[in-house]
Amino acid sequence: MIDWPHFTPLASAAGGALIGLSAALFILLNGRIAGISGILGGLLAWPKGDTAWRIAFLVGLAGAPLAYALVAPLPAVQVDAGTPMLIAAGLLVGIGTRYGSGCTSGHGVCGLSRLSPRSLVATAAFMLAGFVTVFVVRHLLA
Repeated sequence: MIDWPHFTPLASAAGGALIGLSAALFILLNGRIAGISGILGGLLAWPKGDTAWRIAFLVGLAGAPLAYALVAPLPAVQVDAGTPMLIAAGLLVGIGTRYGSGCTSGHGVCGLSRLSPRSLVATAAFMLAGFVTVFVVRHLLA
């Protein structure tokens, strides 16, 4: 069943195109992959002379919704999980990111566009894990 009021193919395609363009420009101009976990992880390690662009990237990432809020109301946020579940999910994602040597943005957007076999395997693994998790939570535990 399609949720027609929230079906936004044009806005979604435009957002995807902007993400792809941004990732392409980032690698062309900076020579680096736009993987959020790698950018944040590199900042936590405090590399010499490598912090300014990482901070700017993360500030832009967090600041974009704030800039959007200046021109339009932000959509309502609804989280159907409690704090312990969110903490557990965040820890599991962090662990998976370390084991997979990257996150969804690094592997799914940048790695697949570079035809990286490692990114194809990683993307397939986290997509499968997501499908299985949704099935278990919504159908077996509900």
